[in-house]
Amino acid sequence: MPALSQLKTLYHLTLSPIRGETHQERLDSFYGAQADDYDAFRKKMLHGREALFERLPIEPGGKWLDLGAGTGRNGELFGERIAEFGSATFVDLSESLLGVAQKRIQNEGWTNAGVMHADITALDVPSDSVDLVTFTYSLTMVPDWFAAVEEALRVLKPGGVVGVADFYVARRYPDTGRSKHSFFTRNFWPFWFGMDNVHPSADHLPYLARRFETLHADEQYGKLPWIPVVRAPYYRFVGRKRID
Repeated sequence: MPALSQLKTLYHLTLSPIRGETHQERLDSFYGAQADDYDAFRKKMLHGREALFERLPIEPGGKWLDLGAGTGRNGELFGERIAEFGSATFVDLSESLLGVAQKRIQNEGWTNAGVMHADITALDVPSDSVDLVTFTYSLTMVPDWFAAVEEALRVLKPGGVVGVADFYVARRYPDTGRSKHSFFTRNFWPFWFGMDNVHPSADHLPYLARRFETLHADEQYGKLPWIPVVRAPYYRFVGRKRID
């Protein structure tokens, strides 16, 4: 990615004002001018997606919803396996990013894929109808992320799988086996990301583990472009909807 494009994207990430009365308006204000450069820049900062998708199962002929899908790059992470889905739907509230996703679908020839412009906390999707739901760096951008998780739980079939990767911070007193973060980490990253309406939460992992059967969870740190020394914490979670 050319340095000029990186600087342009960095400007919109840190200095460009975010305008709008609604969440959708704020998203398009934030992403509109950087949609075309979104993937190249964020590939260096949104860690763990490749490793997450290597763990995710595909039910042949099944349905996949990618919630907060942005530009649809997650489709590439499945590689040729994406053709095994009966349908793959990239859902987002930002029309700017969905425009890039639609171009990607056409360029890649994903005949089983499409986009859905929707609020991921209120989907027009039948209950118990989806085999796989993914959130990659989208829960931190949803004001009511609890509702987004509950919506994923609603639409998944019993035994269906959810996969999540996102920034986070640990609780001050984490559960046994979970990572413990310093005072600096727990306070700096919510402040830093909060300037872009991204809100790392100490409650993501505990809530996901409460609502789903945990198949895999790990916590890591990753580099960020143009920010030396410090590393941002992120997690991966794979869970299954319990069968009553």
